[in-house]
Amino acid sequence: MIKLKNNKQIDGIRQSCKMLSAMFRELIPYVKAGVETIELDHWVYNWIKKAGAQPAFLNYGSKSNPYKHSLCISINEEVIHGIPSRRKLKNGDIVSVDCGINLGGFFSDQAISVEIGNVSPDISRLSNITRDCLYAGINAARAGERLHKIASAVSEIANNAGYGIVHQFCGHGVGFDVHEDPQVVNIPRGANPKLAGGMVLAIEPMINLGTGDVNILEDGWTVVTADNRISAHWEHTIAIFPDRTEILTDPLEKFIK
Repeated sequence: MIKLKNNKQIDGIRQSCKMLSAMFRELIPYVKAGVETIELDHWVYNWIKKAGAQPAFLNYGSKSNPYKHSLCISINEEVIHGIPSRRKLKNGDIVSVDCGINLGGFFSDQAISVEIGNVSPDISRLSNITRDCLYAGINAARAGERLHKIASAVSEIANNAGYGIVHQFCGHGVGFDVHEDPQVVNIPRGANPKLAGGMVLAIEPMINLGTGDVNILEDGWTVVTADNRISAHWEHTIAIFPDRTEILTDPLEKFIK
């Protein structure tokens, strides 16, 4: 069931989103070669707790295999849900950094792809096209349109670039929980509800250099490309109003390069 939000509730989600983007702005300088990804996770946990909020991803999932970190850090062929570890970032990597905040019951979600040092032109192009897909999807998200218009905008750009579109995972509703209905797909398929004022969505294209197919590692979380080629991931939380659409998380591109 899609949970519509009123203006007061959207304002609460907006505050959570602004806090999340502020955290990202401070985190970005630490996402560099030589840093262990678990260090970034610890930094994020401490920042969020000090800000008076809760990490939205921490202990999310099933009781048998909850996600035990505040941050998802996915490197190169890892698409999403990469688990922080003692692994060090290195020159030439591309890293998806994905995080959410629970601020008094209002949830935010955002992801960026960070290029570490000097990356190949193929990687830079992939990241830029993935970000273009994100904003095309956002521009298509208007009250009165259908959900698949977002997917069509995303897939048109990715297909024209010759990239694979991850189809086994997608964006989602957000605001009262980490994941809500509807599923915000990146290829038109499945349910196609009409977009309406009060919807809050996380739009997140996951685009691959090769196939769009993915596998899940034995840890039960880390999603990797089926052909082990590079993936990129960008995400914003948006709110749809009857007369406009607002990006609730802040654009962070200028802080990355």
